[in-house]
Amino acid sequence: MNGRAGYTLIELIMVIVLLSIVATVSVRFVGLSTQGALDTSARQLRALQSVVIGEQLTRELRAAFPLSVRTSGGCIEWLPLEAGTNYSSRTKGPNFNQIEIAAFSQPPSTDDIRAVIYGYGTGTGDLYTGADPGPVSSTISAIDNNSTPATITLDSSHRFNTNSPARRLFVVSEPVSVCQSGRFLYRYSDYTPTSTQSTSPGGTQEVLAASLDGTADFRVVPATLQRAAVVQFTFELESADGNETTTVSQEVQIRNVP
Repeated sequence: MNGRAGYTLIELIMVIVLLSIVATVSVRFVGLSTQGALDTSARQLRALQSVVIGEQLTRELRAAFPLSVRTSGGCIEWLPLEAGTNYSSRTKGPNFNQIEIAAFSQPPSTDDIRAVIYGYGTGTGDLYTGADPGPVSSTISAIDNNSTPATITLDSSHRFNTNSPARRLFVVSEPVSVCQSGRFLYRYSDYTPTSTQSTSPGGTQEVLAASLDGTADFRVVPATLQRAAVVQFTFELESADGNETTTVSQEVQIRNVP
């Protein structure tokens, strides 16, 4: 009697075991490959975030009035520069509310802006409060760029307490702050300036980053007559699972003509 060809139970069990091992290895390999791709994507996203945040801070700080930059803990504040020119005459009597200048190449908008002359040797708070006499004027009400000479008219009288060696005049707008609050990095604008820096100034609040780890570090080396100011900032962005961080560290030079 001829025997029947086929598989024994042991052979079937061995095939099932081998297939299980192959399937386990394959699933593990695919899982690790997928996780590696996700980790790489997350790192690239954090790197992109760091570039975007660093570039935004760099551009804004380069356009700041150097003597106004100040820090307090995880917070930095500055007065944005809107325009610059030379003046031929500071405010003079009887009203002390008009400055004669060289015409602006592009006149700034007269929305909450002030004129600044020099400012060295004064406290940072004086640049924010606009003391009279002082380096920062009252708000500008009008700019006549077509007259000869061109003129700036102030809302109220103001006396500048010193001349600029280069007869430079700058126009600044309302202050801007970037401050850390927990895991968030906020940008503040449209708030009332004060002589002392606030870590929560109010006004319009915008989120720059939402995954900070540790404490943001802002430092400023003030400008002198020999060199420009330098701002240093460092902070870390954390991954969603908290296992990795990306460090953002940068220096920004702020040029100035006194």
